[in-house]
Amino acid sequence: MLNQIKGLHHVTSMAEDARTNNKFFTDTLGLRRVKKTVNFDAPDVYHLYYGDEIGTPGTIMTYFPFPKMARGRPGTGEVGNTVYSVPEGAIGYWTERLGQHGVEGLKADESFGQKRLHFAGPDGDGFALVEVKDDARLPWTHNGVDAEHAIRGFHSVAMRLRDEGATAELLKYMGYEVVDTHEGVKRLAIPGGNGADYVDLETMPNINRALPGAGSVHHVAFAVENREKQLEVRKALMDTGYQVTPVIDRDYFWAIYFRTPGGVLFEVATNEPGFNRDEDTAHLGEALKLPEQHAHLRGLIEQHLEPLEG
Repeated sequence: MLNQIKGLHHVTSMAEDARTNNKFFTDTLGLRRVKKTVNFDAPDVYHLYYGDEIGTPGTIMTYFPFPKMARGRPGTGEVGNTVYSVPEGAIGYWTERLGQHGVEGLKADESFGQKRLHFAGPDGDGFALVEVKDDARLPWTHNGVDAEHAIRGFHSVAMRLRDEGATAELLKYMGYEVVDTHEGVKRLAIPGGNGADYVDLETMPNINRALPGAGSVHHVAFAVENREKQLEVRKALMDTGYQVTPVIDRDYFWAIYFRTPGGVLFEVATNEPGFNRDEDTAHLGEALKLPEQHAHLRGLIEQHLEPLEG
């Protein structure tokens, strides 16, 4: 069993419009845009990162906004819900705030003894807020949400699977432990994690596979401290029979990817070097940063990408 993984690192999804996406995460949810860059494989498409002040692993939601992309069809073999942690007593505030911003899909309930508020992103993305007692992570409070209510980072992701058995075994091998089951949902947690500690597995044997598109999660990334730990994880997964990519330099972390038995794409990403490697903390997310291999295309890229503000 592995002990290098310390919770979620980031979740990456797809969107249809960059400006709408940026406005939703910064204005509505009050998160900080910590990086404005482009897709490594499609430099005419933004890659936008939202999180806390410095983009701490476990807080980072990232998006590829493909203009005019068709909306995805929810189903199995995907992350169906990305769940953020908020302080106890904050759900009322968020119900009112999201309602005022015209957010759809608002529905309050309880799960595993915690108050929860479901809501939809601009492309029908599945999100929820859950009240967590004593989440010590520091929030970003410069986008209109005060510290008493602000998002702390991720709480969990919920995966929809036709059969959760093999994915549960994989997560246990990765260091997760089954901590509870509620209404057919199996909850796993990483001991000693970074605060983004939970993965929920929903079994839906009769639901068709998801069709990816705008609003779909592309992959979920798990955090390791450094490249040494990442290589240990890579070797262990390959020894177990998983096909794992070589290590890829993503500028702000190193990444490896592999497909899970349930169909979800997993990444293992390093906490180093972080988002302030090419921008001061005070100015994160302001300038368009390009991967080295695309730097010579800056003029063309800047002409093509629509401004996020204005």
